[in-house]
Amino acid sequence: MITQTLALRVLEPSQAGEARRSAIALAMSLGFNETERGKVGIVVTEIANNLVQHAKDGLLLLQVIAKHNIQGLEILGLDTGPGISNISEYIRDGFSTRGTPGNGLGAISRLSSFFDIYSIPNMGTAILCHLWASPIPKSLCSNHLELGVVCLPKAGEEVSGDAWACEISQERSLVLVADGLGHGPLAAEASTKAVRVFAENIHRSPQEIIAAAHQALRSTRGAAVAIAEINFADQSLRFAGVGNIAGSIFWSGGKYNLVSYNGTVGCEVRKINEFRHQWYPGGLLIMHSDGLGTQWRLERYPNLIHKHPSLIAGVLYRDFYRLRDDVTVLVIRENTLP
Repeated sequence: MITQTLALRVLEPSQAGEARRSAIALAMSLGFNETERGKVGIVVTEIANNLVQHAKDGLLLLQVIAKHNIQGLEILGLDTGPGISNISEYIRDGFSTRGTPGNGLGAISRLSSFFDIYSIPNMGTAILCHLWASPIPKSLCSNHLELGVVCLPKAGEEVSGDAWACEISQERSLVLVADGLGHGPLAAEASTKAVRVFAENIHRSPQEIIAAAHQALRSTRGAAVAIAEINFADQSLRFAGVGNIAGSIFWSGGKYNLVSYNGTVGCEVRKINEFRHQWYPGGLLIMHSDGLGTQWRLERYPNLIHKHPSLIAGVLYRDFYRLRDDVTVLVIRENTLP
Protein backbone atom coordinates (compact mmCIF):
# COMPACT_ATOMS: atom_id res chain seq x y z
CA MET A 1 0.00 0.00 0.00
CA ILE A 2 1.38 3.43 -0.93
CA THR A 3 -0.36 6.78 -1.10
CA GLN A 4 0.45 10.45 -0.80
CA THR A 5 -1.51 13.05 1.11
CA LEU A 6 -3.44 15.90 -0.50
CA ALA A 7 -2.93 19.12 1.49
CA LEU A 8 -5.36 22.05 1.20
CA ARG A 9 -4.86 25.37 2.98
CA VAL A 10 -8.11 26.69 4.46
CA LEU A 11 -7.72 30.31 5.54
CA GLU A 12 -10.85 31.95 4.08
CA PRO A 13 -14.35 30.92 2.85
CA SER A 14 -13.48 30.39 -0.82
CA GLN A 15 -10.81 27.86 0.19
CA ALA A 16 -13.39 26.04 2.31
CA GLY A 17 -15.56 25.66 -0.79
CA GLU A 18 -12.62 24.42 -2.83
CA ALA A 19 -11.78 21.85 -0.13
CA ARG A 20 -15.35 20.53 -0.28
CA ARG A 21 -15.22 20.20 -4.08
CA SER A 22 -11.85 18.44 -3.96
CA ALA A 23 -13.03 15.98 -1.31
CA ILE A 24 -16.23 15.13 -3.19
CA ALA A 25 -14.29 14.62 -6.43
CA LEU A 26 -11.88 12.29 -4.64
CA ALA A 27 -14.78 10.39 -3.04
CA MET A 28 -16.43 9.99 -6.46
CA SER A 29 -13.20 8.52 -7.87
CA LEU A 30 -13.23 5.99 -5.02
CA GLY A 31 -16.74 4.78 -5.80
CA PHE A 32 -18.69 6.64 -3.10
CA ASN A 33 -22.40 6.78 -4.02
CA GLU A 34 -24.38 10.02 -3.89
CA THR A 35 -25.45 9.56 -0.27
CA GLU A 36 -21.93 8.82 0.96
CA ARG A 37 -20.50 11.69 -1.09
CA GLY A 38 -23.05 13.94 0.61
CA LYS A 39 -21.65 12.88 3.99
CA VAL A 40 -18.14 13.67 2.80
CA GLY A 41 -19.29 17.12 1.64
CA ILE A 42 -20.92 17.94 4.98
CA VAL A 43 -17.97 16.70 7.07
CA VAL A 44 -15.40 18.61 5.02
CA THR A 45 -17.56 21.74 5.00
CA GLU A 46 -17.95 21.67 8.78
CA ILE A 47 -14.22 21.11 9.38
CA ALA A 48 -13.26 23.78 6.85
CA ASN A 49 -15.72 26.29 8.31
CA ASN A 50 -14.27 25.65 11.76
CA LEU A 51 -10.80 26.32 10.38
CA VAL A 52 -11.95 29.60 8.82
CA GLN A 53 -13.89 30.83 11.86
CA HIS A 54 -11.75 29.68 14.77
CA ALA A 55 -8.34 28.58 13.57
CA LYS A 56 -4.96 29.97 12.64
CA ASP A 57 -3.03 28.42 9.74
CA GLY A 58 -5.83 25.96 8.93
CA LEU A 59 -4.87 22.91 6.90
CA LEU A 60 -7.00 20.05 5.58
CA LEU A 61 -5.32 16.76 4.67
CA LEU A 62 -7.11 14.17 2.51
CA GLN A 63 -5.83 10.64 2.05
CA VAL A 64 -7.15 7.47 0.48
CA ILE A 65 -7.46 4.53 2.88
CA ALA A 66 -8.59 0.96 2.37
CA LYS A 67 -9.86 -1.90 4.50
CA HIS A 68 -10.65 -5.36 3.14
CA ASN A 69 -10.87 -3.99 -0.44
CA ILE A 70 -13.32 -1.24 0.59
CA GLN A 71 -12.12 2.25 -0.34
CA GLY A 72 -12.31 5.07 2.15
CA LEU A 73 -11.29 8.65 2.75
CA GLU A 74 -9.34 9.95 5.72
CA ILE A 75 -9.90 13.63 6.54
CA LEU A 76 -7.55 15.41 8.93
CA GLY A 77 -8.06 19.02 9.96
CA LEU A 78 -5.09 20.77 11.59
CA ASP A 79 -4.72 24.24 13.07
CA THR A 80 -2.63 26.27 15.50
CA GLY A 81 -5.62 28.20 16.84
CA PRO A 82 -6.92 28.72 20.39
CA GLY A 83 -7.67 25.06 20.98
CA ILE A 84 -10.63 23.57 22.84
CA SER A 85 -10.76 23.37 26.63
CA ASN A 86 -13.89 21.19 26.91
CA ILE A 87 -14.16 18.87 23.91
CA SER A 88 -17.27 16.98 25.09
CA GLU A 89 -19.20 20.25 25.33
CA TYR A 90 -18.16 21.35 21.85
CA ILE A 91 -19.24 18.03 20.32
CA ARG A 92 -22.73 18.41 21.79
CA ASP A 93 -25.14 19.61 19.07
CA GLY A 94 -26.34 23.15 19.66
CA PHE A 95 -23.18 24.42 21.34
CA SER A 96 -21.57 27.44 19.70
CA THR A 97 -19.12 30.19 20.60
CA ARG A 98 -20.04 32.33 17.59
CA GLY A 99 -23.84 32.44 17.69
CA THR A 100 -24.12 29.86 14.86
CA PRO A 101 -26.36 26.74 15.02
CA GLY A 102 -23.47 24.85 16.63
CA ASN A 103 -23.87 21.61 14.68
CA GLY A 104 -20.21 21.44 13.54
CA LEU A 105 -18.36 18.87 15.68
CA GLY A 106 -21.58 17.03 16.51
CA ALA A 107 -22.40 16.58 12.82
CA ILE A 108 -18.82 15.59 12.00
CA SER A 109 -18.83 12.93 14.71
CA ARG A 110 -22.28 11.62 13.77
CA LEU A 111 -21.63 11.31 10.03
CA SER A 112 -18.16 9.78 10.27
CA SER A 113 -17.48 6.06 10.56
CA PHE A 114 -14.58 6.98 12.84
CA PHE A 115 -14.00 10.27 14.64
CA ASP A 116 -11.19 11.41 16.94
CA ILE A 117 -10.00 14.79 18.13
CA TYR A 118 -6.98 16.18 19.97
CA SER A 119 -6.71 19.72 21.25
CA ILE A 120 -4.55 21.74 23.62
CA PRO A 121 -5.61 25.28 24.61
CA ASN A 122 -3.46 27.93 22.91
CA MET A 123 -1.67 25.28 20.79
CA GLY A 124 -4.32 24.10 18.34
CA THR A 125 -6.66 21.31 17.38
CA ALA A 126 -6.49 18.19 15.21
CA ILE A 127 -9.69 16.50 13.97
CA LEU A 128 -9.67 13.07 12.32
CA CYS A 129 -12.50 11.40 10.38
CA HIS A 130 -12.85 8.22 8.32
CA LEU A 131 -15.64 7.72 5.79
CA TRP A 132 -16.12 4.64 3.58
CA ALA A 133 -17.57 4.04 0.14
CA SER A 134 -19.67 1.21 1.59
CA PRO A 135 -20.28 -0.13 5.11
CA ILE A 136 -17.61 -2.38 6.57
CA PRO A 137 -18.99 -5.57 8.18
CA LYS A 138 -18.62 -5.50 11.97
CA SER A 139 -16.64 -8.73 11.84
CA LEU A 140 -13.96 -6.92 9.81
CA CYS A 141 -13.88 -3.64 11.73
CA SER A 142 -11.06 -4.46 14.17
CA ASN A 143 -7.45 -4.06 13.02
CA HIS A 144 -4.43 -5.78 14.51
CA LEU A 145 -2.46 -2.63 13.70
CA GLU A 146 -3.54 0.98 13.34
CA LEU A 147 -1.60 3.08 10.84
CA GLY A 148 -1.39 6.80 10.22
CA VAL A 149 0.76 8.60 7.63
CA VAL A 150 1.38 12.11 6.37
CA CYS A 151 3.42 12.15 3.12
CA LEU A 152 3.76 15.51 1.37
CA PRO A 153 6.07 17.17 -1.17
CA LYS A 154 8.15 20.25 -0.57
CA ALA A 155 6.17 23.43 -1.21
CA GLY A 156 6.15 24.14 -4.94
CA GLU A 157 6.77 20.53 -6.01
CA GLU A 158 4.12 18.45 -7.76
CA VAL A 159 5.33 15.11 -6.40
CA SER A 160 7.03 14.07 -3.19
CA GLY A 161 10.50 12.59 -3.22
CA ASP A 162 9.43 10.62 -0.14
CA ALA A 163 7.45 7.39 -0.23
CA TRP A 164 6.22 4.77 2.19
CA ALA A 165 4.75 1.30 2.07
CA CYS A 166 3.50 -1.39 4.42
CA GLU A 167 2.60 -5.06 4.41
CA ILE A 168 0.46 -6.01 7.40
CA SER A 169 -0.51 -9.50 8.54
CA GLN A 170 -1.50 -11.13 11.82
CA GLU A 171 1.91 -12.74 12.28
CA ARG A 172 4.39 -10.25 10.80
CA SER A 173 4.21 -6.71 9.52
CA LEU A 174 6.72 -4.69 7.51
CA VAL A 175 6.84 -0.91 7.02
CA LEU A 176 9.15 1.18 4.84
CA VAL A 177 9.96 4.88 4.62
CA ALA A 178 12.12 6.12 1.72
CA ASP A 179 13.47 9.61 0.99
CA GLY A 180 14.82 10.10 -2.52
CA LEU A 181 17.88 12.33 -2.74
CA GLY A 182 16.79 15.92 -3.40
CA HIS A 183 13.26 16.81 -4.53
CA GLY A 184 10.89 16.45 -7.45
CA PRO A 185 10.46 13.68 -10.07
CA LEU A 186 14.00 12.27 -9.89
CA ALA A 187 13.80 11.93 -6.11
CA ALA A 188 10.35 10.35 -6.51
CA GLU A 189 11.77 7.88 -9.04
CA ALA A 190 14.30 6.66 -6.48
CA SER A 191 11.87 6.32 -3.58
CA THR A 192 9.23 4.68 -5.80
CA LYS A 193 11.77 2.10 -6.95
CA ALA A 194 12.60 1.39 -3.30
CA VAL A 195 8.89 0.73 -2.69
CA ARG A 196 8.81 -1.61 -5.70
CA VAL A 197 11.76 -3.62 -4.38
CA PHE A 198 10.06 -3.76 -0.97
CA ALA A 199 6.88 -5.17 -2.51
CA GLU A 200 8.82 -7.80 -4.45
CA ASN A 201 10.79 -8.96 -1.40
CA ILE A 202 8.39 -8.80 1.53
CA HIS A 203 9.25 -12.42 2.46
CA ARG A 204 12.83 -11.33 3.21
CA SER A 205 14.35 -9.55 6.20
CA PRO A 206 14.74 -5.72 6.41
CA GLN A 207 18.50 -6.03 5.91
CA GLU A 208 18.07 -8.22 2.84
CA ILE A 209 15.45 -5.90 1.32
CA ILE A 210 17.71 -2.87 1.70
CA ALA A 211 20.60 -4.80 0.14
CA ALA A 212 18.36 -5.63 -2.84
CA ALA A 213 17.26 -1.99 -3.06
CA HIS A 214 20.89 -0.86 -3.09
CA GLN A 215 21.44 -2.79 -6.31
CA ALA A 216 18.13 -1.75 -7.87
CA LEU A 217 18.58 1.96 -7.16
CA ARG A 218 22.01 2.29 -8.79
CA SER A 219 20.36 3.74 -11.90
CA THR A 220 18.72 6.47 -9.78
CA ARG A 221 20.06 9.32 -7.67
CA GLY A 222 19.59 7.12 -4.58
CA ALA A 223 17.53 7.33 -1.42
CA ALA A 224 17.57 7.06 2.34
CA VAL A 225 15.64 3.89 3.24
CA ALA A 226 14.55 2.34 6.52
CA ILE A 227 12.49 -0.80 7.11
CA ALA A 228 10.98 -2.12 10.33
CA GLU A 229 9.59 -5.61 10.81
CA ILE A 230 7.29 -6.39 13.74
CA ASN A 231 7.01 -10.09 14.55
CA PHE A 232 4.04 -10.66 16.85
CA ALA A 233 4.79 -14.34 17.47
CA ASP A 234 8.06 -13.68 19.30
CA GLN A 235 7.34 -10.03 20.23
CA SER A 236 10.35 -8.66 18.38
CA LEU A 237 11.16 -5.75 16.09
CA ARG A 238 13.91 -5.85 13.50
CA PHE A 239 15.11 -2.59 11.97
CA ALA A 240 17.55 -1.72 9.21
CA GLY A 241 18.17 1.76 7.88
CA VAL A 242 20.58 3.68 5.66
CA GLY A 243 20.43 7.47 5.61
CA ASN A 244 18.42 10.03 7.50
CA ILE A 245 15.22 8.13 8.35
CA ALA A 246 14.52 8.36 12.08
CA GLY A 247 12.66 5.75 14.10
CA SER A 248 11.45 5.48 17.70
CA ILE A 249 9.54 2.87 19.70
CA PHE A 250 7.21 3.86 22.55
CA TRP A 251 5.50 1.60 25.09
CA SER A 252 4.02 1.95 28.55
CA GLY A 253 7.42 1.55 30.19
CA GLY A 254 9.46 3.96 28.08
CA LYS A 255 10.98 4.47 24.62
CA TYR A 256 14.06 3.76 22.56
CA ASN A 257 15.42 5.15 19.31
CA LEU A 258 16.31 3.09 16.25
CA VAL A 259 19.68 3.39 14.50
CA SER A 260 20.28 4.02 10.79
CA TYR A 261 23.74 3.98 9.22
CA ASN A 262 25.16 6.81 7.15
CA GLY A 263 24.95 6.48 3.39
CA THR A 264 22.60 6.56 0.41
CA VAL A 265 20.94 3.40 -0.91
CA GLY A 266 21.88 3.04 -4.60
CA CYS A 267 24.98 5.21 -4.26
CA GLU A 268 27.26 4.68 -1.29
CA VAL A 269 26.53 2.22 1.49
CA ARG A 270 29.38 1.23 3.75
CA LYS A 271 27.36 -1.03 6.00
CA ILE A 272 23.87 -2.50 6.19
CA ASN A 273 23.12 -3.88 9.62
CA GLU A 274 19.94 -5.11 11.22
CA PHE A 275 19.09 -4.42 14.86
CA ARG A 276 16.74 -6.58 16.88
CA HIS A 277 14.66 -5.12 19.72
CA GLN A 278 11.87 -6.30 21.96
CA TRP A 279 8.38 -5.34 20.80
CA TYR A 280 5.96 -4.61 23.61
CA PRO A 281 2.20 -5.32 23.36
CA GLY A 282 0.42 -2.10 22.45
CA GLY A 283 3.70 -0.58 21.28
CA LEU A 284 3.91 2.51 19.07
CA LEU A 285 6.39 2.93 16.21
CA ILE A 286 7.15 6.34 14.69
CA MET A 287 9.31 6.67 11.57
CA HIS A 288 9.94 9.88 9.64
CA SER A 289 12.12 11.45 6.98
CA ASP A 290 14.26 14.50 7.66
CA GLY A 291 11.44 16.76 6.47
CA LEU A 292 10.35 16.55 10.10
CA GLY A 293 12.54 18.25 12.70
CA THR A 294 14.09 15.95 15.29
CA GLN A 295 13.32 18.17 18.29
CA TRP A 296 9.82 16.77 18.84
CA ARG A 297 9.06 15.01 22.12
CA LEU A 298 5.84 13.01 22.35
CA GLU A 299 5.74 13.37 26.14
CA ARG A 300 5.16 17.11 25.73
CA TYR A 301 1.69 16.36 24.35
CA PRO A 302 -0.56 15.07 27.15
CA ASN A 303 -2.32 11.82 26.17
CA LEU A 304 -1.47 12.17 22.46
CA ILE A 305 0.25 8.77 22.59
CA HIS A 306 -3.17 7.17 23.18
CA LYS A 307 -4.78 8.80 20.12
CA HIS A 308 -5.16 7.35 16.64
CA PRO A 309 -1.80 7.18 14.78
CA SER A 310 -3.11 9.59 12.11
CA LEU A 311 -3.68 12.25 14.77
CA ILE A 312 -0.17 11.69 16.12
CA ALA A 313 1.33 11.97 12.62
CA GLY A 314 -0.73 15.08 11.88
CA VAL A 315 0.17 16.91 15.09
CA LEU A 316 3.90 16.17 14.67
CA TYR A 317 3.75 17.30 11.05
CA ARG A 318 1.89 20.50 12.00
CA ASP A 319 4.39 21.48 14.68
CA PHE A 320 7.74 20.26 13.31
CA TYR A 321 7.59 20.28 9.50
CA ARG A 322 10.66 21.78 7.79
CA LEU A 323 9.36 23.90 4.94
CA ARG A 324 12.35 23.27 2.68
CA ASP A 325 11.90 19.52 2.31
CA ASP A 326 9.54 16.67 1.43
CA VAL A 327 8.16 15.04 4.55
CA THR A 328 6.83 11.66 5.65
CA VAL A 329 5.62 10.84 9.16
CA LEU A 330 4.50 7.24 9.67
CA VAL A 331 2.96 6.05 12.94
CA ILE A 332 1.89 2.48 13.65
CA ARG A 333 0.41 0.95 16.80
CA GLU A 334 -0.46 -2.59 17.79
CA ASN A 335 -4.10 -2.88 18.79
CA THR A 336 -4.30 -5.18 21.83
CA LEU A 337 -8.11 -5.03 22.12
CA PRO A 338 -9.98 -8.24 21.14
